[in-house]
Amino acid sequence: MQALPDFLKPRPDAPVLVHPPQGEVLPLVCDSPHSGTAYPADFGAAVPLALLRRGEDTLVHTLWEQFPQYGATLIEATFPRTYIDPNREEEDLNPAMLDGTWPEPLTPSVKTQQGLGLIWEKINQAGQSTPMYERKLSVAEVQQRIAHYWRPYHAELAKAIQWSMQRFGGVWHINLHSMPSDVYQRLGTPEKQLADFVLGDRDGTTCDPAFIHLIGDALQAQGYSVAYNEPYKGVALIGRIGQPQYQRHSLQIEINRCIYLNEDTREPNAGFAPLQQHLQSVMQTVAQYVRGEMQHLQPR
Repeated sequence: MQALPDFLKPRPDAPVLVHPPQGEVLPLVCDSPHSGTAYPADFGAAVPLALLRRGEDTLVHTLWEQFPQYGATLIEATFPRTYIDPNREEEDLNPAMLDGTWPEPLTPSVKTQQGLGLIWEKINQAGQSTPMYERKLSVAEVQQRIAHYWRPYHAELAKAIQWSMQRFGGVWHINLHSMPSDVYQRLGTPEKQLADFVLGDRDGTTCDPAFIHLIGDALQAQGYSVAYNEPYKGVALIGRIGQPQYQRHSLQIEINRCIYLNEDTREPNAGFAPLQQHLQSVMQTVAQYVRGEMQHLQPR
């Protein structure tokens, strides 16, 4: 991997940034686990940086950066998901990519079988995949990634969720992402049309249906197309947080990158500023909804 520009250099002092609510505080927590661009020096990937960056949800945290002004806590990873993915469980790892024996049982998911588990083994572009490494990773280096990046991210997110539950008796969580515009080509179904937004609640299991449709309707009112749970339903984070029977509501938002980003240069395109403005309207709608739902909660 070639020398990094300053904005892509690692931030070992801050693998996670937490942006607290400004003014009114709501039980609303948002997180961007995949928009990090600080590439750790010990990555050791064997692919060009330009290809490696295609794994980023580039600028997603910037698109939503005004959310704290509407009462939300916004959490973002500064490290890239290709280094270690916060939206996977800690044991979601392929033992065959290691040069030694992992000390605890592993439970590789379908994501790991696809090469996109806790530690990515390949990166995809236009239906083709490129191996991430020309070596096996040591047990020690993967443990270091977990200890210094994955666990701090989960700790900050859990802290925000627990604080909202204790203070308000409930929480609304939004997991923020973007998706490559060629995702259906990657999935072998290029005839399908990818929506501007895909909202996921793991097929209706992680939040009140009113919450996800409130956001979908708000986006459609701004002229965007919206799909639900296709092709993305949400993975580890909303699966862990979303327990609507306990007033823990969690959903995932995927934005089609081509509507705001040049996917080759990773620079914002002409759609970025209008989208950011439209999302502020969505944030306001979400805040009003959560504010109304708070009257039904009982602090713990």
